[in-house]
Amino acid sequence: METLIIILIIIFLAYEFTEHVAFPLFWSLVHRKKKSSYGPDRILGEVGVVKKWDRKEGYVFVGGELWKAVSEIPLKTGNKVVIQKVEGLTLTVNLLNPK
Repeated sequence: METLIIILIIIFLAYEFTEHVAFPLFWSLVHRKKKSSYGPDRILGEVGVVKKWDRKEGYVFVGGELWKAVSEIPLKTGNKVVIQKVEGLTLTVNLLNPK
């Protein structure tokens, strides 16, 4: 009976080590060179939607994320904008179809 308990404990520890250490380490090594499919470098020219705007700055929804944005022209909530420039985490935007 004592041997059975020791064997079960060893199996449990091996399983937990594999699940929480070996597999995550393996997957992090496999995917470490995978480049982001979205980010500041790839956002130029993308179309976003204004979610909140006050005078010349506000927030724009682009690529599933909410970004802080600035514009020379006043915008309204719901306007579609195109990304012109990225400075840090702030986007410079322009109205998609100015009238």
